[in-house]
Amino acid sequence: MTYTGDERGGAGRDGPWWWERRREAVLDVGLGAVSAAECALEGVQFAREAGFPGALGVLFGFVVGATLVLRRRWPIAVVLVGIAVTPAAMGFLLSVVALYTLASSEVPRRITATLASMSMSATFVVMYLRTREGAADEPTLVISLSVFVAVALTVPPVLFGLYIGARRRLMESLQERADSLERELSLLADRAEERAEWARTEERTRIAREMHDVVAHRVSLMVVHAAALQAVAAKDPVKAARNAALVGDMGRQALTELREMLGVLRAEAPKPAAVAVAAPAGGFEDGPSLAELEALVGQSRAAGMVVELDVRAAGAGSADPAGAGAGAGAGYPAEVEQTAYRVVQEALTNCHKHAPGARVVVRLAHRDGEVAMQVENGPCDGKAAEPGLPSGGNGLVGMRERVLGLGGVFVSGPTDDGGFKVSAVLPCVSRA
Repeated sequence: MTYTGDERGGAGRDGPWWWERRREAVLDVGLGAVSAAECALEGVQFAREAGFPGALGVLFGFVVGATLVLRRRWPIAVVLVGIAVTPAAMGFLLSVVALYTLASSEVPRRITATLASMSMSATFVVMYLRTREGAADEPTLVISLSVFVAVALTVPPVLFGLYIGARRRLMESLQERADSLERELSLLADRAEERAEWARTEERTRIAREMHDVVAHRVSLMVVHAAALQAVAAKDPVKAARNAALVGDMGRQALTELREMLGVLRAEAPKPAAVAVAAPAGGFEDGPSLAELEALVGQSRAAGMVVELDVRAAGAGSADPAGAGAGAGAGYPAEVEQTAYRVVQEALTNCHKHAPGARVVVRLAHRDGEVAMQVENGPCDGKAAEPGLPSGGNGLVGMRERVLGLGGVFVSGPTDDGGFKVSAVLPCVSRA
């Protein structure tokens, strides 16, 4: 590599001073030694012609030839030295190698052209003056020979240097592109790994939320019925038997839903990360809908909870007196209906856990472009026993994630009379 300014560092550099590699230093020192020897021999003739002592001419030639060692560091200076000693008829190797180095370096082309022209002109003049005395009667031959020598000592090294410099720059450009492509591929691989990890995390969170919604509600009802069964077992065998049957039915339903979900997770073929996160296991189409909301409320009533279901159809100002079903707004996307069902289901589960004996109102409103739901419980009556159901604190978090994931609005918090309220509004347009 040829340098014209400050040193360059980089990987693989092991040469001293301005050389990148040791072999470059060895080559330049060798060329400098040969050039110094050549110029020292030519200095003897120069000293004789100039009338100087021979030792001075040898020393002068040695110093001039040794400057070739600096060709990579200061190529312009070395070329100027070669031009300066052209009248002394010394430094042919110095001039040729210096012109090649200058042309292959990153020196601006106008400087290269100027110095090459100066070197060619100096060589032509010196050659013409030295051959004119011996062939004064052949001026055309003298001029032709001078032009030939000047061109032969200047043009080939310059052209070869330009070719080597262009080839070197092309290789450097290709290497930079390869390095850039490698960095981009590494960055893409890192991003793909991050996306895959994010997808795995989202998938684990979603499956955990789905399992919580499917199992927690039915298990909570089973615990409530089991407590009621224990309380009335001795006093009312008929009611105890009915509660025992309900516990068995709910347990079987919970196991069935759990088995279906696990079966889908095992049998489902691997999907791209974006698709896997978009839809829950088993698909939205296989999940519950708003048409099953009345049955859900009925299960809580069977467990002893006082639940009122208030459904308002689109454009209605009050509850439907005809008792229209919760699915009166049919035609919603499957994910909207399932999310609405899960919000009500989890809110009722929390009522069983934290508000035993409280009166609960479930409101569902079908509006233009959206569906709204609200589950509100009053304060506990203090008579019902605490069911002792464990709580992981994930119910409200799961509801919020479901609603916000569809672009809806979720609000929850205590009421003024000591109860608790959960409200959600879902857009009726599926978010792709």
